[in-house]
Amino acid sequence: MSKPLMARATAVWLVDNTTLSFKQIADFCGMHELEVQGIADGDVAAGVKGFDPVGNNQLDAIEIERGQKDPLYKLRLKFNAAAVGEDKRRGPRYTPLSKRQDRPNAILWLVKFHPELSDGAIGKLVGTTKPTIQAIRERTHWNIQNMQAIDPVALGLCRQSELDAAVQAAVRKKAAEGGVMSDDERRKLVSTEQSLGMSTEPKLPDSLAGLDAFTEVEKEENPADYSDAESFFNLPHGDDEEEDDDHR
Repeated sequence: MSKPLMARATAVWLVDNTTLSFKQIADFCGMHELEVQGIADGDVAAGVKGFDPVGNNQLDAIEIERGQKDPLYKLRLKFNAAAVGEDKRRGPRYTPLSKRQDRPNAILWLVKFHPELSDGAIGKLVGTTKPTIQAIRERTHWNIQNMQAIDPVALGLCRQSELDAAVQAAVRKKAAEGGVMSDDERRKLVSTEQSLGMSTEPKLPDSLAGLDAFTEVEKEENPADYSDAESFFNLPHGDDEEEDDDHR
């Protein structure tokens, strides 16, 4: 775990009970230095009760002493075997405030170009809610007229590898459920680099290709030439000639 439990409450306690610098507290709690300064000024975390990291076995007192003596010293969090894996992200992805206004455009792009993705998959990719996705799908979103479809990777809302993994999982799920995959969906089962190198020409099914080959062979074996209309209507009739000979 890279930061202590209840990081903001821990920062409040360190600001109130130590002489550590704002940068030292920010680095230890995984916060921005200005946010720690805001806590000291009373503009941030007003009403938050401090959380003692020493009493809760997250920080040794000796670490605080070293940090107070040396402003460049970085506090080290105590190892807790029970907390291993706690920093793994759960639930929807957190999106910075500066990028939240771009989420509708990213959702519109995903709905348009990747309709196989479920609402849950889109929510995990860009950190949004199902009602918002449904409103954009049905074009009932309040700002739908001003939206532009923009790739979420270009917006920095997710990584290309995460998008590829989500699309491939959706296509595999559709195939497992018995759905018919299009050529475009088959491309999504391979990597982006391989897909870009594939031919865009549609391929005929094997059965149709065999039918064309059979037709060509039949034409060669039974040629039909109707270029001479006179020879077509004046075909020789062997039986009529024999009858004329008998009458004679």
